[in-house]
Amino acid sequence: MQVLNVVGAGRVGRSLARLWHQAGVVRLGGVCARRADSAADAVAFIGAGQALALDAMPPAALWLLAVPDSELAAVAGALADRIDSGTAFHASGALTASVLAPLAARGLATASAHPALSFAEPARAVREFAGTPVALEGDAAACQTLSALFAAIGGAPFPLAAAAKPGYHAACAIASNYAVVLADLALRTAQRAGLDAATARAVLAPLAGQSLANAFTLGPAAALTGPVARGDAATVALHLAGLDQVPADADAYRALGRLALQLAAPGLEPARIAAVHEALAR
Repeated sequence: MQVLNVVGAGRVGRSLARLWHQAGVVRLGGVCARRADSAADAVAFIGAGQALALDAMPPAALWLLAVPDSELAAVAGALADRIDSGTAFHASGALTASVLAPLAARGLATASAHPALSFAEPARAVREFAGTPVALEGDAAACQTLSALFAAIGGAPFPLAAAAKPGYHAACAIASNYAVVLADLALRTAQRAGLDAATARAVLAPLAGQSLANAFTLGPAAALTGPVARGDAATVALHLAGLDQVPADADAYRALGRLALQLAAPGLEPARIAAVHEALAR
């Protein structure tokens, strides 16, 4: 059984390590973090491994660098002074395997592996990981190794070209991060209208869930409903009259409205498109 060392004991690192440990496909070696207590907490969550400093990590066939993107190059450089074989990979969605160049120069197979899952709560991520798509990019040998590792914990690996990573990660950020921002905008708008927080969540959560499910099942154009989709300029203007008390929120509504209008335009009469456009411009 191959030994896995984990550098970076945050939510992603500890979640993946626990999944592989539970599946019995790796033996945990060292777990390293900037703070000793964080590494110890990660070891307790994983259920295996030793909390160690970077320069005390044991030999391993697999190295997961689950540190922030801004630290990857420095960590790879530090490790290159100590290891000269095995497979090293990181979990950044935006950066490619090239950030691990110091390790590749030492003879390691390098790759990036990005699971398209929110790791906001590690215990929940572990429970819900099965079926998660995992974008693999890098050396063919490293990607082959990682494909087997992720398949063993229920992941669905797929290849991704290095040049595609920025656009891929932007899409993930829009679908995940910005969906959260939209939820915040909707909840704050509902509460300004007089709904208490619990009622706002009860009203908007199923509506948002249904709409997103429709968008990915039926396609965005077919799923779009509401005043812009109908070309109802009067209602758009009414919304903005209420939102203008918070200019940033009104600006966000206008920007989203313009995107919605582009999506709805093929099914609208030119006069309705012009009227909605005018309402959004006020």
